Amino acid sequence: MNSEPAFPGRADAIEVIQRELTAFARRARGRASELHPELSLVASSILDLVIERNGCLAADLAGHFHLDKSTVSRQVAALERDGYLEREVDRANRRNLVLHATAEGKRVARAAARSRAAAFTERFQDWDDADVERLAGYLVRYNAADAG
Repeated sequence: MNSEPAFPGRADAIEVIQRELTAFARRARGRASELHPELSLVASSILDLVIERNGCLAADLAGHFHLDKSTVSRQVAALERDGYLEREVDRANRRNLVLHATAEGKRVARAAARSRAAAFTERFQDWDDADVERLAGYLVRYNAADAG
């Protein structure tokens, strides 16, 4: 195996990472409707987080995704209109409305997750297990740095 670095320097490597992550994000947005036509990438991400947290506030979604509250509000309204989310009064603070996924929302989210998993499995079919595990670790590390 070649021990030479793949890129001449840290700045070049960071530039390549930025370019490749941007391309990944654009492809993900573009493929979202192919993988599951009922949900946009943003709607799917919102629905997934509501399910993962077993309910949350719209303000929590805006903070988590670094989105404007009006953007989240429009997405939540569309998910409610489509029957995927519902609001319930928060028992701890009756002024708050907690978002929960409906049974249909959970069904659609599971179907979208299956489509995404199949697409990723296909994409990584030529990678060996060690490379897939290394990339997974790097992505966890990268995203953990943003969470702090």
